[in-house]
Amino acid sequence: MGHLNLPASKRNPRQWKLLDIISAVFFGLVLLFFLLVFTPLGDSLAASGRQALLLSTSDPRQRHRLVALVELGHHHQPIEACPADSVDHMPCEDPRRNSQLSREMNFYRERHCPLPDEVPFCLIPHPLGHMIPVQWPESLHKIWHSNMPHNKIADRKGHQGWMKEQGPYFVFPGGGTMFPDGAAPYIEKLGQYIPIKGGTLRTALDMGCGVASFGGSLLSEGILTLSFAPRDSHKAQIQFALERGIPAFVLMLGTRRLPFPAFVFDFIHCSRCLIPFTAYNATYFIEVDRLLRPGGYLVISGPPVQWPKQDKEWADLQAVARTLCYELIAVDGNTVIWKKPDGDSCLPNQNEFGLELCDESNDPSNAWYFKLKRCVTSTASVNGEYAIGTVPKWPDRLTKAPSRALVMKNGIDLFEADTRRWARRVAYYKNTLNVKLGTSAIRNVMDMNAFLGGFAAALASDPVWVMNVVPARKPLTLGVIYDRGLIGVYHDWCEPFSTYPRTYDLVHVTGIESLIKIPGSSKSRCNLVDLMVEIDRMLRPEGTVVIRDSPEVIDKVARIAHAVRWTATINDKEPESHGRENILVATKTFWQLTSASG
Repeated sequence: MGHLNLPASKRNPRQWKLLDIISAVFFGLVLLFFLLVFTPLGDSLAASGRQALLLSTSDPRQRHRLVALVELGHHHQPIEACPADSVDHMPCEDPRRNSQLSREMNFYRERHCPLPDEVPFCLIPHPLGHMIPVQWPESLHKIWHSNMPHNKIADRKGHQGWMKEQGPYFVFPGGGTMFPDGAAPYIEKLGQYIPIKGGTLRTALDMGCGVASFGGSLLSEGILTLSFAPRDSHKAQIQFALERGIPAFVLMLGTRRLPFPAFVFDFIHCSRCLIPFTAYNATYFIEVDRLLRPGGYLVISGPPVQWPKQDKEWADLQAVARTLCYELIAVDGNTVIWKKPDGDSCLPNQNEFGLELCDESNDPSNAWYFKLKRCVTSTASVNGEYAIGTVPKWPDRLTKAPSRALVMKNGIDLFEADTRRWARRVAYYKNTLNVKLGTSAIRNVMDMNAFLGGFAAALASDPVWVMNVVPARKPLTLGVIYDRGLIGVYHDWCEPFSTYPRTYDLVHVTGIESLIKIPGSSKSRCNLVDLMVEIDRMLRPEGTVVIRDSPEVIDKVARIAHAVRWTATINDKEPESHGRENILVATKTFWQLTSASG
């Protein structure tokens, strides 16, 4: 058989090398295609890629496109889950971000929110093994360990009666650092000096509250306590409080006013809260004075009250109280009790702290991102009667129009009409829409646009507490809510709320689109999708959302509800109500985090 003689190739070795590289790349791509399509590696890489897209802040345009698709109903898949390590994420209290900020006056522990484009566009998952929370009132004493498996407080504070692990539960004996034998005997001791019983005191503030056993114990006395603490070394203390069904809020007294109006708390309490009340020319004591009603009570337990090696701090604290003419009721061990004067402060007078009354330009109820003032709020700067003794006792104060309502045009008539309206609406929610209000399934409730607190007032006989949120850009009606014996905060809903994920059983909002609009304009300051993702973060699995707005807005909300994995129905408004309004009732599904999402 003859041989075929081929001419020698004219390609040089460099060209052959290039062909080899191209061939290798081609076969490599084919192999990668089969790996991605036919093996679990593809799912894993795809999930990682989606997370990179969701969590990236480098391309806000891509985020905007995703948000627009969701709002239009063109994003047919649910919004992706955030990574597994984000189960306790609070965007405005993120230690990784805030640890880089100034320590002066605890600035770094205050709210510091990311820009909207920097907030991850994903849904916060629940931890592995999460269960429907223990129902109220059993939750006051025990919660599921798996819902927040953080043992640090139990390990460090168990000997003081804060909490301890017991089988599948964390249990709460009711103690605290200054009352290791339980809050009940401590409160009984306080009752020797201040009117704990009888309805004179209703709204209280507990500063640096730990797991809020003090506030939880006061509920049986008819005193509604808003407990607060920062996100600090006692990891998740506010999360524990809310899981127990106790009103609580993540907050730090630092460089700004606390987000409450002036003269709203009947009783303010600090048990080893370690707030340096006399520092910075007594700025922190002055802020407490702004919040406390005339005739209200201030209780401080722990340092520096008759505390070893803190003689100067204790002397300074007494000097500030004398400067403001506080009446010393008692010093009992390491606990001091003062009563604020009924009338105006005794300033101006000569004092070592250089304290003066604030000028007339100061609005003492302006408290959203408002820097602390080093001046004392005059009672004459707030219209109305709000001193202890002039406000009706609880529960009469709930339905009696407070004089602060007079700041609005036809305020008394508006208050009474609002009270009647919400009694009808809540009855409709329960009887026709089958919202589980009034049952043990719902304990922690938020009203995102509370106005005069009518929704919360209609729930007064139910086993719930309501966080009444007054949007900071709307009329500042929060003082009226407190005068009724209810509690709440100011907030701007274009920012995340200062709470942990999964802390509310029911979130209610009237006029959701108004929360994102520029007042008096049709333009939006932020978008509805991000707001509903934030509602989802706050809501417990199987929790309920009730949203009232125009039919057009409710249709838009329903499209977004599908993307955030809620099951929703659209309902007509109650027959007695006027105007164009529909009601969306939705349930957050108990979805599981897949391994690919982690």
